Amino acid sequence: MPVITVITPVHDGGDAYLPETLESLREQQLPEEWRLQWVVQEDGEEGRALARHHELLTAYPWISTGYGRAGGAARARTLGLLRAKGEVIRTVDADDLLPDSEVLARDIRVLTENPEIGWVTAPCLDLMPDGTLLPGPSDPAPGPLPHRLLLDGAIADALPVMGTTSTIRTEIVQALGGWPALPGYEDAALLLAAEAVADGWMQEKPGELYRKHEAQSTKAAGHLDLSERSARIQAAINRAEALWRTGWRWSPKNAVPAQPRSATLDSADTCLDSIERHGARR
Repeated sequence: MPVITVITPVHDGGDAYLPETLESLREQQLPEEWRLQWVVQEDGEEGRALARHHELLTAYPWISTGYGRAGGAARARTLGLLRAKGEVIRTVDADDLLPDSEVLARDIRVLTENPEIGWVTAPCLDLMPDGTLLPGPSDPAPGPLPHRLLLDGAIADALPVMGTTSTIRTEIVQALGGWPALPGYEDAALLLAAEAVADGWMQEKPGELYRKHEAQSTKAAGHLDLSERSARIQAAINRAEALWRTGWRWSPKNAVPAQPRSATLDSADTCLDSIERHGARR
Protein backbone atom coordinates (compact mmCIF):
# COMPACT_ATOMS: atom_id res chain seq x y z
CA MET A 1 0.00 0.00 0.00
CA PRO A 2 2.03 3.01 -1.24
CA VAL A 3 2.37 6.16 0.86
CA ILE A 4 3.28 9.75 0.11
CA THR A 5 4.92 11.50 3.07
CA VAL A 6 4.60 15.27 3.43
CA ILE A 7 7.21 16.78 5.77
CA THR A 8 6.53 20.12 7.44
CA PRO A 9 9.06 21.85 9.70
CA VAL A 10 7.63 24.28 12.23
CA HIS A 11 9.09 26.45 14.99
CA ASP A 12 7.65 28.21 18.02
CA GLY A 13 6.06 31.39 16.67
CA GLY A 14 5.87 30.08 13.10
CA ASP A 15 2.78 27.93 13.57
CA ALA A 16 -0.05 30.46 13.12
CA TYR A 17 -1.08 29.05 9.73
CA LEU A 18 -0.61 25.37 10.57
CA PRO A 19 -4.39 24.66 10.74
CA GLU A 20 -4.79 26.01 7.20
CA THR A 21 -1.95 23.82 5.99
CA LEU A 22 -3.65 20.83 7.57
CA GLU A 23 -6.91 21.68 5.86
CA SER A 24 -5.24 21.85 2.45
CA LEU A 25 -3.78 18.38 3.08
CA ARG A 26 -7.13 16.97 4.24
CA GLU A 27 -8.63 18.08 0.93
CA GLN A 28 -6.12 16.12 -1.15
CA GLN A 29 -7.55 13.33 -3.29
CA LEU A 30 -5.04 10.56 -3.83
CA PRO A 31 -4.99 7.73 -6.36
CA GLU A 32 -6.69 4.58 -5.12
CA GLU A 33 -4.68 2.55 -2.60
CA TRP A 34 -2.39 5.50 -1.89
CA ARG A 35 -2.21 6.90 1.62
CA LEU A 36 -0.99 10.18 3.09
CA GLN A 37 1.39 10.61 5.99
CA TRP A 38 2.00 14.11 7.34
CA VAL A 39 5.19 14.43 9.37
CA VAL A 40 5.21 17.65 11.42
CA GLN A 41 8.62 18.24 12.98
CA GLU A 42 9.14 21.06 15.46
CA ASP A 43 12.51 22.80 15.40
CA GLY A 44 13.02 23.00 19.16
CA GLU A 45 12.84 20.64 22.14
CA GLU A 46 10.14 22.56 24.02
CA GLY A 47 7.34 21.41 21.71
CA ARG A 48 5.38 24.64 22.16
CA ALA A 49 4.16 24.89 18.58
CA LEU A 50 2.94 21.29 18.61
CA ALA A 51 1.29 21.79 21.99
CA ARG A 52 -0.72 24.75 20.72
CA HIS A 53 -2.21 22.56 17.99
CA HIS A 54 -2.33 19.31 19.94
CA GLU A 55 -6.04 18.71 19.40
CA LEU A 56 -5.80 19.16 15.63
CA LEU A 57 -2.59 17.19 15.20
CA THR A 58 -3.84 14.20 17.18
CA ALA A 59 -7.20 14.06 15.42
CA TYR A 60 -5.91 12.05 12.43
CA PRO A 61 -3.86 8.84 12.55
CA TRP A 62 -1.96 9.84 9.39
CA ILE A 63 -0.24 12.71 11.26
CA SER A 64 3.09 12.06 12.96
CA THR A 65 4.57 14.74 15.23
CA GLY A 66 8.02 15.09 16.74
CA TYR A 67 10.60 17.59 17.91
CA GLY A 68 14.33 17.92 18.41
CA ARG A 69 17.08 20.38 19.19
CA ALA A 70 16.68 23.67 17.33
CA GLY A 71 18.88 23.96 14.27
CA GLY A 72 16.74 25.42 11.52
CA ALA A 73 14.39 24.02 8.90
CA ALA A 74 17.02 21.75 7.31
CA ARG A 75 17.67 19.90 10.57
CA ALA A 76 13.96 19.63 11.32
CA ARG A 77 13.20 18.25 7.85
CA THR A 78 15.98 15.67 8.07
CA LEU A 79 14.92 14.56 11.57
CA GLY A 80 11.36 14.24 10.28
CA LEU A 81 12.64 12.08 7.43
CA LEU A 82 13.45 9.37 9.99
CA ARG A 83 9.71 8.82 10.52
CA ALA A 84 8.76 8.92 6.85
CA LYS A 85 6.84 5.84 5.71
CA GLY A 86 6.37 6.99 2.13
CA GLU A 87 7.89 5.89 -1.14
CA VAL A 88 7.93 9.57 -2.11
CA ILE A 89 8.58 12.72 -0.09
CA ARG A 90 6.95 16.12 -0.47
CA THR A 91 7.82 19.19 1.61
CA VAL A 92 5.18 21.74 2.58
CA ASP A 93 6.11 24.64 4.85
CA ALA A 94 3.96 25.42 7.88
CA ASP A 95 2.63 28.68 6.42
CA ASP A 96 2.05 27.49 2.85
CA LEU A 97 -0.84 25.77 1.10
CA LEU A 98 -1.51 23.32 -1.70
CA PRO A 99 -3.56 25.20 -4.31
CA ASP A 100 -6.04 22.44 -5.22
CA SER A 101 -7.09 18.94 -4.20
CA GLU A 102 -5.14 17.17 -6.97
CA VAL A 103 -1.63 18.50 -6.29
CA LEU A 104 -0.26 15.35 -4.65
CA ALA A 105 -2.14 13.06 -7.03
CA ARG A 106 -0.58 14.77 -10.05
CA ASP A 107 2.91 14.17 -8.71
CA ILE A 108 2.13 10.57 -7.81
CA ARG A 109 0.82 9.90 -11.32
CA VAL A 110 3.95 11.28 -12.97
CA LEU A 111 6.20 9.15 -10.77
CA THR A 112 4.15 5.96 -11.19
CA GLU A 113 3.67 6.33 -14.95
CA ASN A 114 7.30 7.34 -15.56
CA PRO A 115 9.54 5.08 -13.45
CA GLU A 116 12.66 6.71 -14.87
CA ILE A 117 11.66 10.08 -13.33
CA GLY A 118 13.13 10.64 -9.88
CA TRP A 119 11.45 13.90 -8.90
CA VAL A 120 8.68 16.30 -9.84
CA THR A 121 8.44 20.05 -9.40
CA ALA A 122 5.73 22.58 -10.21
CA PRO A 123 4.96 26.28 -10.63
CA CYS A 124 4.55 28.31 -7.45
CA LEU A 125 2.06 31.10 -6.83
CA ASP A 126 2.80 33.85 -4.32
CA LEU A 127 -0.16 34.30 -1.96
CA MET A 128 -0.17 38.00 -1.08
CA PRO A 129 -1.69 39.37 2.17
CA ASP A 130 -4.72 40.68 0.25
CA GLY A 131 -5.36 37.25 -1.27
CA THR A 132 -3.91 38.08 -4.68
CA LEU A 133 -2.05 35.25 -6.42
CA LEU A 134 1.06 36.13 -8.41
CA PRO A 135 2.82 33.60 -10.70
CA GLY A 136 6.55 32.99 -10.79
CA PRO A 137 8.55 34.91 -13.38
CA SER A 138 10.25 32.04 -15.21
CA ASP A 139 8.48 28.70 -14.88
CA PRO A 140 10.02 26.04 -17.17
CA ALA A 141 7.89 24.36 -19.81
CA PRO A 142 5.92 21.36 -18.50
CA GLY A 143 7.20 17.86 -19.10
CA PRO A 144 10.64 16.26 -18.78
CA LEU A 145 13.24 18.82 -17.74
CA PRO A 146 16.56 19.24 -19.58
CA HIS A 147 19.66 18.23 -17.67
CA ARG A 148 21.20 21.02 -15.58
CA LEU A 149 18.33 23.44 -16.24
CA LEU A 150 17.91 24.15 -12.52
CA LEU A 151 21.62 24.22 -11.75
CA ASP A 152 22.34 26.63 -14.59
CA GLY A 153 19.51 28.80 -13.29
CA ALA A 154 20.98 28.76 -9.78
CA ILE A 155 24.41 29.71 -11.11
CA ALA A 156 22.81 32.68 -12.86
CA ASP A 157 21.00 33.54 -9.59
CA ALA A 158 17.70 32.79 -11.30
CA LEU A 159 16.53 29.38 -10.06
CA PRO A 160 13.29 28.94 -12.03
CA VAL A 161 11.34 26.89 -9.44
CA MET A 162 10.74 26.74 -5.68
CA GLY A 163 12.32 23.77 -3.92
CA THR A 164 9.22 23.34 -1.77
CA THR A 165 7.09 22.47 -4.81
CA SER A 166 9.01 19.23 -5.28
CA THR A 167 8.07 15.61 -4.73
CA ILE A 168 11.13 13.35 -4.68
CA ARG A 169 11.48 9.61 -4.39
CA THR A 170 12.42 8.80 -0.80
CA GLU A 171 15.34 6.63 -1.87
CA ILE A 172 16.91 9.64 -3.58
CA VAL A 173 16.35 11.92 -0.58
CA GLN A 174 17.99 9.36 1.68
CA ALA A 175 20.89 8.72 -0.70
CA LEU A 176 21.58 12.47 -0.77
CA GLY A 177 21.58 12.72 3.03
CA GLY A 178 18.36 14.71 3.33
CA TRP A 179 18.48 18.48 3.49
CA PRO A 180 21.94 20.09 3.77
CA ALA A 181 22.87 22.01 6.91
CA LEU A 182 22.24 25.48 5.51
CA PRO A 183 20.47 28.42 7.21
CA GLY A 184 18.25 28.77 4.15
CA TYR A 185 17.93 27.56 0.54
CA GLU A 186 18.05 23.98 1.85
CA ASP A 187 14.95 22.95 -0.08
CA ALA A 188 16.43 24.28 -3.33
CA ALA A 189 19.78 22.67 -2.48
CA LEU A 190 18.17 19.24 -2.17
CA LEU A 191 16.39 19.74 -5.48
CA LEU A 192 19.64 20.74 -7.21
CA ALA A 193 21.27 17.62 -5.82
CA ALA A 194 18.35 15.47 -7.00
CA GLU A 195 18.65 16.99 -10.47
CA ALA A 196 22.30 15.90 -10.54
CA VAL A 197 21.46 12.23 -10.01
CA ALA A 198 17.97 11.74 -11.51
CA ASP A 199 15.74 13.00 -14.30
CA GLY A 200 12.99 15.44 -13.34
CA TRP A 201 9.56 16.57 -14.51
CA MET A 202 7.85 19.98 -14.48
CA GLN A 203 4.12 20.06 -13.81
CA GLU A 204 1.88 22.41 -15.76
CA LYS A 205 -0.41 23.35 -12.86
CA PRO A 206 0.74 25.12 -9.67
CA GLY A 207 1.95 22.98 -6.79
CA GLU A 208 2.22 25.57 -4.02
CA LEU A 209 0.76 28.76 -2.64
CA TYR A 210 3.73 30.56 -1.08
CA ARG A 211 2.28 32.81 1.60
CA LYS A 212 3.81 36.28 1.88
CA HIS A 213 3.51 37.72 5.40
CA GLU A 214 5.50 39.87 7.78
CA ALA A 215 6.43 37.04 10.16
CA GLN A 216 7.91 34.68 7.57
CA SER A 217 11.48 33.57 8.26
CA THR A 218 12.73 34.72 4.86
CA LYS A 219 12.18 38.32 5.99
CA ALA A 220 14.54 37.98 8.96
CA ALA A 221 17.66 40.14 8.87
CA GLY A 222 20.01 37.17 8.84
CA HIS A 223 18.24 35.61 5.88
CA LEU A 224 18.49 38.87 3.92
CA ASP A 225 22.21 39.33 4.62
CA LEU A 226 23.85 39.34 1.17
CA SER A 227 27.03 37.55 2.21
CA GLU A 228 25.09 34.72 3.85
CA ARG A 229 22.73 34.50 0.88
CA SER A 230 25.66 34.16 -1.49
CA ALA A 231 27.30 31.53 0.71
CA ARG A 232 24.26 29.29 1.04
CA ILE A 233 23.54 29.39 -2.71
CA GLN A 234 27.17 28.68 -3.55
CA ALA A 235 27.23 25.75 -1.13
CA ALA A 236 24.22 24.25 -2.90
CA ILE A 237 25.80 24.82 -6.31
CA ASN A 238 29.09 23.26 -5.21
CA ARG A 239 27.36 20.11 -3.97
CA ALA A 240 25.33 19.76 -7.16
CA GLU A 241 28.38 20.32 -9.37
CA ALA A 242 30.31 17.69 -7.42
CA LEU A 243 27.47 15.20 -7.86
CA TRP A 244 27.35 15.85 -11.60
CA ARG A 245 31.10 15.19 -11.82
CA THR A 246 30.79 11.81 -10.12
CA GLY A 247 28.62 10.58 -12.96
CA TRP A 248 26.43 8.60 -10.55
CA ARG A 249 22.79 8.33 -11.59
CA TRP A 250 19.90 6.97 -9.57
CA SER A 251 18.49 3.72 -10.98
CA PRO A 252 14.70 3.14 -10.81
CA LYS A 253 14.93 -0.47 -9.66
CA ASN A 254 12.12 -0.17 -7.14
CA ALA A 255 9.81 2.42 -8.69
CA VAL A 256 6.39 2.58 -7.05
CA PRO A 257 3.63 0.85 -9.05
CA ALA A 258 0.93 2.82 -10.85
CA GLN A 259 -2.50 2.82 -9.22
CA PRO A 260 -5.89 3.58 -10.87
CA ARG A 261 -8.77 5.84 -9.87
CA SER A 262 -8.85 8.11 -6.79
CA ALA A 263 -10.18 8.29 -3.26
CA THR A 264 -10.57 11.08 -0.73
CA LEU A 265 -8.51 11.33 2.41
CA ASP A 266 -11.59 11.52 4.59
CA SER A 267 -12.75 8.01 3.69
CA ALA A 268 -12.26 5.35 6.33
CA ASP A 269 -9.58 3.47 4.37
CA THR A 270 -7.17 6.39 4.27
CA CYS A 271 -5.80 5.88 7.77
CA LEU A 272 -2.23 4.73 8.24
CA ASP A 273 -2.66 2.40 11.17
CA SER A 274 1.07 1.77 11.35
CA ILE A 275 2.00 5.40 11.94
CA GLU A 276 2.88 6.10 15.55
CA ARG A 277 3.00 9.63 16.88
CA HIS A 278 6.46 10.53 18.07
CA GLY A 279 6.78 12.55 21.23
CA ALA A 280 9.75 11.23 23.21
CA ARG A 281 12.64 13.58 23.86
CA ARG A 282 16.06 12.48 22.69
